[in-house]
Amino acid sequence: MAASPSAARPSFGAQLRLMRAEHAWSLRDLAGRITYNRGYIGKVEQGEKFPDRQFAQRADQALGARGTLIEAWEDEARERHETERTGRLLTASVKDSLRLLTAVEEHHDLAEIGDGVNGLAVAYLGTSPGPMLQDAVELRSEVLQRLRDRHYAPHEIKDLYLLLGRLQGVLAYAALDLGSANVAMTHAEAAWICAEHAGDNELRVWTRGTQSLIARFRGDYAHALDYVHDGLRYRARGTGRIRLLCGVAQCHANLGDSAGANRSLDLALTEREELSSTDSVDGLFGFSLAKQHYYAGSSLIWLAGGSDAERAVREAGRAIALWEKEPSERRSLDDEALAHVYQATAFLQLGDLDSAHAAIRPILDLPRDRQISWIKKRLDRFAAMLLAEPYRGSSAADDLYEEIRNLGG
Repeated sequence: MAASPSAARPSFGAQLRLMRAEHAWSLRDLAGRITYNRGYIGKVEQGEKFPDRQFAQRADQALGARGTLIEAWEDEARERHETERTGRLLTASVKDSLRLLTAVEEHHDLAEIGDGVNGLAVAYLGTSPGPMLQDAVELRSEVLQRLRDRHYAPHEIKDLYLLLGRLQGVLAYAALDLGSANVAMTHAEAAWICAEHAGDNELRVWTRGTQSLIARFRGDYAHALDYVHDGLRYRARGTGRIRLLCGVAQCHANLGDSAGANRSLDLALTEREELSSTDSVDGLFGFSLAKQHYYAGSSLIWLAGGSDAERAVREAGRAIALWEKEPSERRSLDDEALAHVYQATAFLQLGDLDSAHAAIRPILDLPRDRQISWIKKRLDRFAAMLLAEPYRGSSAADDLYEEIRNLGG
């Protein structure tokens, strides 16, 4: 990681519950001291309700917290405000994508767009999705405004659609990382329209891979396979075909087909060795060797364990090691974090709780703005495994489960 992040602070509700337990007070005890309904207090502790400041002040005074609870309330209030702002931005971002889908027959003159799109694609690897969403929306607005209001040389039209399609790709990734799969798919569909207008196979292949990724996020592996197989029809420069083959492996693994998953991963490695061209745009639109190993690890953890889990441990470990050697601008921090989750999951499948705990540790210390939707989904599965055999009843597994459960408050 580029910097060692501070540990995420427990939520207001989690801190309230902990302090109440330290005083050995019941919900009724606390309710009597701060004159709030005990049922409401219970919902605050579980994160189902977020109280007003007066509640925090009364609880802080009653529990002798000396401002700790008030500070926790202020921190969470700021985070909730930022989350609401990002939600509004997600809603706004989809409007222009819908316009592209419903106005695909319009032909515009081209404008020269600068290097902003390429810079955005590279910056995405090391930046939280919220800021990337905002930057992409702003840059796309500029592109669309030039399309609407200015005239450009007709021969530039394909290049403009190509740039616009890449911006739609950035928006699709940001929306998915923020947990909005439907918004992400709308952006990806608009990216496909742009790829068709541009006649660009590289963007076609990348977009089909992204649509498959979104379908996999939804658990729709049949349609995910349809997208990657359609993408494989196109011949394009760069690593797009390798990414699609790794997507095929993920689908087969989630459908329980170990042989098919391993075969696709092996074919992807062969094609990497034979690769003779580079991607037109790096960063988000590239598919590095580290990302390829990451995909392999993320695929094989959905199988029955054994040799598949052993390979998953190796593949995720290679991805992490490669990213750790990369300069900061080339490290995909979210994927690097997920590789730790995948490796930890594979260790659990192999019965090695100590190694799983060591692998997952960096993720438990991530700040909240790095806890993207993928990490939360995969941590949920990891936590559920801690409650099942052979870990049921293990105090170490129970402690780790509680720590994961309390991450979001």
